[in-house]
Amino acid sequence: MKLISTLFLFFIISFSSYCQNTVGVIQNNSGSFNGYTLFTAQTETYLINNCGQVINQWSSAFPPGNAVYLLENGNLLRAAKITNPDINFGGRGGRVELFDWDGNLIWEYTYSDNLVSHHHDVFPMPNGNILMLAVTTMTLAEATQAGRDPASLSENLLYNEQILELEPVGTNDANVVWEWNIKDHFIQDFDNTKDNFGVISDNPQLLDINFLGTSAGKANWMHINSMQYYEDLDQIVLSSRQLNEIYIIDHSTTTAEASTNSGGTYGKGGDLLYRWGNPVAYGRGTVNDQQLFGQHYPYFIPEGLTDAGKIMVFNNGFTRTPEFSEVFVLSPPTNSLGFYTQSTGAYGPSNPEYIYTDPFNPANFFSSFLSNAQRLPNGNTLIIEGASGSFFEINASNSKVWEYINPVGSFDILTQGDDPTGTGNTTFRAIKYATDYPAFVGRDLTPSDPIELNPNLNNCTILSTNNQEISDLSIFPNPVVNKLTIESLDPITKVEIYSIDGKLLTTVAKSDQINLGHFAAGIYNIKLFSFNKTAHKKLIKL
Repeated sequence: MKLISTLFLFFIISFSSYCQNTVGVIQNNSGSFNGYTLFTAQTETYLINNCGQVINQWSSAFPPGNAVYLLENGNLLRAAKITNPDINFGGRGGRVELFDWDGNLIWEYTYSDNLVSHHHDVFPMPNGNILMLAVTTMTLAEATQAGRDPASLSENLLYNEQILELEPVGTNDANVVWEWNIKDHFIQDFDNTKDNFGVISDNPQLLDINFLGTSAGKANWMHINSMQYYEDLDQIVLSSRQLNEIYIIDHSTTTAEASTNSGGTYGKGGDLLYRWGNPVAYGRGTVNDQQLFGQHYPYFIPEGLTDAGKIMVFNNGFTRTPEFSEVFVLSPPTNSLGFYTQSTGAYGPSNPEYIYTDPFNPANFFSSFLSNAQRLPNGNTLIIEGASGSFFEINASNSKVWEYINPVGSFDILTQGDDPTGTGNTTFRAIKYATDYPAFVGRDLTPSDPIELNPNLNNCTILSTNNQEISDLSIFPNPVVNKLTIESLDPITKVEIYSIDGKLLTTVAKSDQINLGHFAAGIYNIKLFSFNKTAHKKLIKL
């Protein structure tokens, strides 16, 4: 009896130990999506499994600048930050890099000088090209001629947001095969002697050059922080942090058409096809209608996933009172595929279809900058709270099933037990890839140690699954001395027994009773199979 009590105490201590982890994996439940998560931190890019073990790692000579993607062929597309004393704002990059799976730099491209700079995002196109987000400089004279109130140019210049489509050439060059600039789609009602004069509210397809949002008239007045391409519609969705709006534009145009208001699949050239989040920006609402606050990473949810074709966005909640973050899913109204409807009022919908906030206290979930959310194949949602370097995954019931804290600080790799607060472990974005993603075919995916020093994997099992749970399953006795009995409505086809740190110890086929007499006393993880269904159990062996 004393032995059983001691083992139960050990069981409780072991399974509450995940709360003692301060970095790396905090929890990994059976409902998490079994995949590999990619993120960049300082000069390194990491691909980790659900236990935080490193599957692959790429090293650069430069810090992030900021986006990173794993391509289907196993190459890594990464934005990098280089020095530019003339253009310097949060999210500036200036360089794009392409590495192979083994970490060799196979292509690089610099777009950075005293008048231009890449920033924030790149995107790998299906045709092998690369979309690049950038700014170009408009002088005081150019901005004023475009209709900007010169009193609202605190730095005596203005940044034009630009998208370039690059066709990589050789190892360090590219052809620009498509281009779009927001400066071709301005409107203003400030000065009728200057360009772009018109009625703001009558032209929601254009951007009011005098709407400042939260920019305070700085050159970086729009601060586009995300650019995502949706192949099904050949459209690009953008996020303006300072103006608190998202925009959709047409990519099917030629470069010439993209500078006008006609042409392309949707007949509007490079004008805005859709916008959402802050209708006061185009004279169709008030401050009470604003729904986005410093948001990041709007994107179309891909086909085959829950809410496919709708837009998911991380709403940071920056500058509102009180400050808290949300994840939205919204469905833009259309009259046919890709053609957005808009009445005399604001662009719909009036409210998102789905909103995630912290279920206990909204203030507990807040990132003033960075961040993203991603819909996963099993219906879960991966959420990156970028300011704190916190990753977590929620299921359809909004319960957390996986949590991870980035252990890479500004100057050091953190040790398990360190307090990550204030260490600079911020994370721009993270993306989770399914284990059957083409990049992993034929690769050595043997996990190595977690990133953090002195790691503790006792809280983690790599047994997560995307399948249905076995019906009415029970195992007994638990604790067990010799024979373990398994009962369920579904026939058990296989049983796998793992150590507490996730090592497979044995596999037993088609059995409703297992002899565990030869196993050492301790705690084990059991994975049970019934054809395409699975379940997980914890077991104490006496």
